[in-house]
Amino acid sequence: MTLHDPSFVGGEEPWNNGSLDVERRYRLGSEVTSLSLSHSSSSEKYDPLDNLNLIPTSFLHLIPQCDLFFSMYPDRDNPWRMLAVSSTESFSMNVTDFRDNALLKLQVAGPFAGGMIDLTTQEYILIQVEQTEQPGQRRRRTQQVTHNWTIPLHAERSDQIVETKTFEIDPIAITIQAFLQDNEVVPLSMTHQPLYVSVETQVAIAGIILAGVYVLIIFEIVHRTLAAMLGSLAALAALSIIGNRPSLVTVVEWIDYETLALLFGMMVLVAIFSETGFFDYCAVKAYQLARGRVWPMIIILCLIAAILSAFLDNVTTMMLFTPVTIRLCEVLNLDPRHVLIAEVIFTNIGGAATAVGDPPNVIIVSNQDLRREGIDFASFTGYMFLGICLVLFTSFPFLRMLYWNKKLYNKESIEIVELKHEILVWRQTAQRINPASREETAVKCLLMQKVLNLESLLRNMMKTFQRQISQEDKNWEQNIQELQKKHRITDKVLLVKCVSVLGVVIFMFFLNSFVPSIHLDLGWIAILGALWLLVLADIQDFEIILHRVEWATLLFFAGLFVLMEALAQLQLIDYIGEQTALLIKAVPEDQRLAIAIILVMWVSALASSLIDNIPFTATMIPVLINLSQDADVNLPVKPLIFALAMGACLGGNGTLIGASANVVCAGIAEQHGYGFSFMEFFKLGFPMMIMTCMIGMCYLLATHIGLGWNM
Repeated sequence: MTLHDPSFVGGEEPWNNGSLDVERRYRLGSEVTSLSLSHSSSSEKYDPLDNLNLIPTSFLHLIPQCDLFFSMYPDRDNPWRMLAVSSTESFSMNVTDFRDNALLKLQVAGPFAGGMIDLTTQEYILIQVEQTEQPGQRRRRTQQVTHNWTIPLHAERSDQIVETKTFEIDPIAITIQAFLQDNEVVPLSMTHQPLYVSVETQVAIAGIILAGVYVLIIFEIVHRTLAAMLGSLAALAALSIIGNRPSLVTVVEWIDYETLALLFGMMVLVAIFSETGFFDYCAVKAYQLARGRVWPMIIILCLIAAILSAFLDNVTTMMLFTPVTIRLCEVLNLDPRHVLIAEVIFTNIGGAATAVGDPPNVIIVSNQDLRREGIDFASFTGYMFLGICLVLFTSFPFLRMLYWNKKLYNKESIEIVELKHEILVWRQTAQRINPASREETAVKCLLMQKVLNLESLLRNMMKTFQRQISQEDKNWEQNIQELQKKHRITDKVLLVKCVSVLGVVIFMFFLNSFVPSIHLDLGWIAILGALWLLVLADIQDFEIILHRVEWATLLFFAGLFVLMEALAQLQLIDYIGEQTALLIKAVPEDQRLAIAIILVMWVSALASSLIDNIPFTATMIPVLINLSQDADVNLPVKPLIFALAMGACLGGNGTLIGASANVVCAGIAEQHGYGFSFMEFFKLGFPMMIMTCMIGMCYLLATHIGLGWNM
């Protein structure tokens, strides 16, 4: 971006006048400054953070109300009780003091194994909760009913796993007994607590909170980061009301620090990488490869992004591709927003192709029960790869149809577009300065005066400009020669260092997926790579690199993790899984498999576009395993799991917060001055999600119903 001379406008004072005069002019021109270029340019982004006064009064009352709830209800302080059981000795306790509560939440920790069990061969723990049913119309006297909860034991007795179950009963006693093949003792720990609200009420509260967060994001009432934090606060307050308030330590543990470390490390790597001029060079090469034609270039970018995301994390792919795309669009005078949305859509599609491309797939192939059913890395990747290839190649024509009336070129000349973008960047820079001291106030006033002068120059340019909309670049060969002279690699030594470190990081990503002996998660690999590159690059001004980190995006993910875990504690995800299972059981047996595939596919897609697909996938896996092992249902597990994976991965394209790659791309684009809103993404992403899910559903039905690939 070309920076203009601050004294460019004839007849106006230069912007570096005395601070008092500048402050006076800044105050007098504040009304002019508040009328941003959104009135003169449809491509400029509305900044919700500048208009917090538009927040409804009800939202302003949210924080004091939540503070009141937190002060009224203490943290959950239910000590864990240590106990030991065996085949000959059991444990019993009386819980009649919980009779006035709606639910009993029981948590047991021990060397458990996940999934279903075979009672004839496997060792297990049996927990019996006795209930007293009061007299009713059909019963004339009180009756005691026992509810059984069976938990399988791990053969090696190694890991301690916490199992949780909620009982909607009026309990009187809890009995725990072990069924073992020898006379050994199994150590356990248990805690229980009352809940004051029924499951249906908890789900209703969770649905209202989730809808409120979406209202804030869709209508841009507040920034999406603040919306996630407000939603988390409301969900924690709801947990306090029902008697399940978590402690601060527990809330912090809900955050997925591996994901945040991966994002932070890759942001630092990309920030240093951008100093080499490599992104400008790649932009010119992509333009040359497409021979000056826009749509072949977009297809090439989307295809490369889809292929990379099948083997890398799709978040990493978008971190590498977003700066290249933005610079390429700036060079060609294109609007980067539509191109970025297309890229991130195909990134999510490509990530579904392999077992390591998207987190839901990793969760599926890591499940031991599914591995025993034959769903391992090779079989999962082979089946999903064929389906996603079909989805991928049918998506390009549909994408072209969606973009048929979209004006990809900017309607003004490249000089005007760059000047508008420069004004936006200067204004955002000024807004980030906190006028805590006199010097900072003077600097902020100087920056805003520069914005005023640039706007004056823009008005003069707009008066003399004849609008010409470019349809296709005819002189692409000549333009490539000019671009190659202007946009070249500026620091070859730093480029070699960046390529070396990034190559090692990507290689470790692959190695981590296939070699179990490497005990480094993706977050650790990204952090170590960032530290290594910071040392090799000899970064002196570390604050410049930190300014390029998307802190708002990291904070958004932290708030989103807390929000989704709190909604899970409010039984929302379990309720969705249970209702899905009930709908499948209600279908006639001859149509049950087809209806189950369709239902699981679309429930997963719609749920993943609204909530995080990681906890949803983790919750649905045991539900589908139990459903397949139910003798009354008689369904194979493979079609259900593949429908879950297809829907969870493709459903991320439905909304802006449906997938992590969407949020990361929007954050980086916003930092460059090209942020896109929830509705801008929704208008393109949701139709693509519907179309890709339709193709995926047809593939599932053709293979499992038509060809019978169920074994």
